[in-house]
Amino acid sequence: MVAITAPKHEEYQYLELIRNVLDRGDPRPDRTGTGTIAIFAPPSLRFSLADNTLPLLTTKRTFLRGIVEELIWFIYGCTDSKVLSDKGVKIWDGNGSKEFLEKRGLGHRREGDLGPVYGFQWRHFGAKYEDCEKDYTGQGVDQLKECIQKIKENPTDRRIILSAWNPADIPQMALPPCHMMCQFYVKLPTTPTEKPKLSCLMYQRSADLGLGIPFNIASYALLTHMIAQVTDTEAHELIIQLGDAHVYRDHVEALEVQLKREPRAFPKLKWNREVKDIDDFVSEDIVVEGYNPHPSIAMKMSV
Repeated sequence: MVAITAPKHEEYQYLELIRNVLDRGDPRPDRTGTGTIAIFAPPSLRFSLADNTLPLLTTKRTFLRGIVEELIWFIYGCTDSKVLSDKGVKIWDGNGSKEFLEKRGLGHRREGDLGPVYGFQWRHFGAKYEDCEKDYTGQGVDQLKECIQKIKENPTDRRIILSAWNPADIPQMALPPCHMMCQFYVKLPTTPTEKPKLSCLMYQRSADLGLGIPFNIASYALLTHMIAQVTDTEAHELIIQLGDAHVYRDHVEALEVQLKREPRAFPKLKWNREVKDIDDFVSEDIVVEGYNPHPSIAMKMSV
């Protein structure tokens, strides 16, 4: 009789990548002055989104409320870090400080004005950026709406792409995008009772494995689930390809602790209501059940 073994937990992809970087990575200087250990273009990370699975890493507690609030902030096209900070989500405070903006040559902006970062590019690509308080309704290319329209009306289109990388706007950004683009793919149903299945491939040029990547995995998984809901498809798979995958030197000790932990079951995503317009989502719509992570591990964010 052949023994049937359970499939390996998908979180091990992340843990094995960290181990590989720590053991074989190149020491490199970086913009923040902290120093990193890095490898380039590791194998893709793949996470199933089937059955409403949310790949929220479990070997340390991940800041779920921050992930949800930041993603909705992106979707709304907002570029004001104070909007997040006022909700207790401080992840952009360092890059939005007056001191940081002055170092970037953006001292003419008020504190918190990040420039034409992610949400602006998703919703107003090509529009002229003035400040974070201006109403840009109808200006530029609404890439997010275009992606949703293509998924609904032309699901085999090979151009269902959402890009945050706009070279013309990078000098105006407090921080150029790290997760810079994604492509959606719809697997058509083979029977009348099936729904189309929606997958997302995301490319990230710069990947902070300790702090950033747990956030990014969950964020793009959640985005795919949200788009699936408004397009009447089923979220299927998230694939992430990294460019410069690195560990900050001051994260090494914390990550060694994390690597000793066993992953637990990923939680499930539930909705408080059915939403059919991507602009209608609010944080209260999103419910995550069964999240039972190991305790938090403190890591300093390098800015």
